[in-house]
Amino acid sequence: MSDVSFMEKLLNGRSVKWQPLQSIAKIKHGKDWKGLSSGEIPVYGSGGIMGYVGECSYDKPTVLIPRKGSITNIFYVETPFWNVDTIYYTEIDTNKMVPKFLYYFIKTIDLMALDTGSGRPSLTQAILNQIQVPIPCPEDPEKSLEIQAKIVRVLDAFTSLTAELTAELTVRKKQFNYYREKLLSFEGVEIKWTNLGEVAVIGTGNHDTKDAIEDGDYIFYARGRNPLKLNVFDFDETAIITAGDGAGVGKVFHYAQGKYALHQRAYRIVPSEVMEPRFVYHYIAAYFHAYIQKASVSSSVTSLRRPMFLNFPIPMPSLEEQTRIAVILEKFDTLINSISQGLPREIELRQKQYEYYRDLLLSFPESVEVAT
Repeated sequence: MSDVSFMEKLLNGRSVKWQPLQSIAKIKHGKDWKGLSSGEIPVYGSGGIMGYVGECSYDKPTVLIPRKGSITNIFYVETPFWNVDTIYYTEIDTNKMVPKFLYYFIKTIDLMALDTGSGRPSLTQAILNQIQVPIPCPEDPEKSLEIQAKIVRVLDAFTSLTAELTAELTVRKKQFNYYREKLLSFEGVEIKWTNLGEVAVIGTGNHDTKDAIEDGDYIFYARGRNPLKLNVFDFDETAIITAGDGAGVGKVFHYAQGKYALHQRAYRIVPSEVMEPRFVYHYIAAYFHAYIQKASVSSSVTSLRRPMFLNFPIPMPSLEEQTRIAVILEKFDTLINSISQGLPREIELRQKQYEYYRDLLLSFPESVEVAT
């Protein structure tokens, strides 16, 4: 069955009326929670759950819409909750609308386009009240709720699968960290240790971010997670790349193989022949960030210098053992981090699938009577 025929069958020739949100739901302000006793009822702000208290502001299914701050964070809540003044809750007329249908529809709206704040993003009650919401089959409320419920069931199926995959990814990440620690700690094992500077060439590049070209021929590693492009390359090798400053300082985002260009404040670590590069990659990814935080005299590390790399202690098991460890960790790494394989790719595909059907199922004809 095609997408169009599905929608045609769902509506079966019935009309759709668009009505302002205020005719379907009352938007309610939140209140301060500081004087409330602790408990098990979640407290919501625009960023999500802030804590737990002993009483609620509302106990029926609702859509929470931020008033200030992260205004695109929409929440659907079915259990008792308290909301602070940075987020609204909605009292929904369930004779007209299935609460979760409203939630899914609000998620399709570009709320940033409704922002009224001069600095911090803000949504006013007056503007939200005028959001036009589709009511399928308004002449038959019972049928309307049935159509809405069917749409909700379809979208729930997609979100449920995505949630299951995300939970699975979380478990796999914990497993990966556990086995990485077991494999790389070498506790109780007599093994040779050395400094990174003894077994690797360490240096920086000479480019700036502004040198990047959108359709360049070579990968350009800067200081962030996402690589850029350039039409020239600096190195042709296998190397571990980490940021020398910025938000990603000391974190390993890239494993370079082949020709690439490098930022002037990003470091390349090129292991010698006595080290397996992927072993070095995993070891640095596991321990280098914590090492520089501990070694720093200040409360936080904002930039790195070459001696910090040179003095980083690293174990030297046999090449065979390094390879064995690297192979095990690679399998986990592919499963939990690969953007072309494994769980992240599956989650990305399911999310896109959900968004496609959400937009399809909630894109009703607009050339209809609009309620005043």
